[in-house]
Amino acid sequence: MTTPNKILRPVDPFTLEAAGEYPVADFAALKAVVARARAAAVQWRLVPVAQRVEYLRAGLQWFEANRAAIAMEITRSMGKPIQQSENELKGFFERAHWLANAAEEALAPDLLPTKAGFIRRIEHAPLGVVLIIAPWNYPLLTAVNGVAAALLSGNAVILKHSSLTPGVGEHFAKAFGTMGPIGDILQAVVAGHQDIGKVIENCDIDHVVFTGSVEGGLSVQRQLANRSGVANRFIDSALELGGKDGAYVAADADAEKAAADLVDGAMYNAGQSCCGIERVYVHKDLYQDFLGRCEALVAGYVLGNPAQHGTSMGPLSTAKSAEGMLKQVQLAHSQGARIITGGNTRLVGKGTFFEPTLITGADHRMEVMREENFGPILPVVPVRDDEEAARLVNDSPYGLTSAIYTRDPERAERFAAAADTGTVFMNRCDYLDPALPWTGVRDSGRGTSLSKYGFLSMTRRKAIHFRVG
Repeated sequence: MTTPNKILRPVDPFTLEAAGEYPVADFAALKAVVARARAAAVQWRLVPVAQRVEYLRAGLQWFEANRAAIAMEITRSMGKPIQQSENELKGFFERAHWLANAAEEALAPDLLPTKAGFIRRIEHAPLGVVLIIAPWNYPLLTAVNGVAAALLSGNAVILKHSSLTPGVGEHFAKAFGTMGPIGDILQAVVAGHQDIGKVIENCDIDHVVFTGSVEGGLSVQRQLANRSGVANRFIDSALELGGKDGAYVAADADAEKAAADLVDGAMYNAGQSCCGIERVYVHKDLYQDFLGRCEALVAGYVLGNPAQHGTSMGPLSTAKSAEGMLKQVQLAHSQGARIITGGNTRLVGKGTFFEPTLITGADHRMEVMREENFGPILPVVPVRDDEEAARLVNDSPYGLTSAIYTRDPERAERFAAAADTGTVFMNRCDYLDPALPWTGVRDSGRGTSLSKYGFLSMTRRKAIHFRVG
């Protein structure tokens, strides 16, 4: 099943100690995984949706029984402070239970008006075998969106986690690998990018869900275009590729609440969030007040051992990621921006941290305002009015989320109409409501997860047209 002597050994980013050993599957082993998934999918699709829901809820008991161990595993794998790992579990259960509650209605056939002598309906048929490639930054939350919707829709799942968080994939397999009487409904694999690419190009799968970088998404698209042999047929993909999410603090906003939300939205998980806040535009009349509040908040972060509850910011998942952050900040400073606080890397223990950073004087000539940095960096820019704010929020190659802080719902509606993003928030940010679709535009990706539309992305429309009279 594995290439001899090929073992993945992820390390704890704070201690640099080994965080486990995982045999790496070669392409031959992955082909066998796909074959088992195909056989399981044939049986699983025949299980009524109500029973799929029951089986999924039973699987969730694994996560409930192992909450503390799973939270610590996330912290040791990628450096997230333990209380944030515990929060990730809360979000995992919220999404999984919402999808379980919604499945029967979302997957029920669409009934058409009665027509004498005919039975007509539109069914939502499972795609078959779904390959889900999940990242390290939220290994539970990014995976459950696709896993729960795919399983509830009647698909078999092959789940590949990042090389930083392979242990989380094992928890999914233990929870959902055997659903009721059927085995191999979810199989977790540890594999290299090259071999996963071969699976996409050459194996009998039906859909790919990828969360990661724009470069990674483009690679998936190229691999899909190269499908041949048994895989010589068209399949689709869903891609979530990150963002450069912008927020606007209007003249009538509550500056204290806006600062607390937006600093947290930028700094949470050391800024390693696809929908984290990476730029803020503030009406000129509120700018100095807002900036002062942000400075006090940013200065209050405690960098340290992420396994301790007093730590509010952990190390970066990999030391190398600090290089791009430092480059953006230094380049912005050389172009005239001012670093109010932070702006450097810092070693704590053996971990590499990027200091919580607040920047003013930035503009859209600078990379820090246009390209994702995936770090705890917050540029704050004054604007004249709502129209300038909306224009600057849209001036980005990304389009995942945007936010407005205001006391006026009508102002928020105007901003939302102008904002070219998948989600628009009012008086909040950096949060996914499972009842709402999660989607992006431009380089933030394609496709939809969560909400009833997440089920539709895991199924195809099947027309039933019977003449009975």
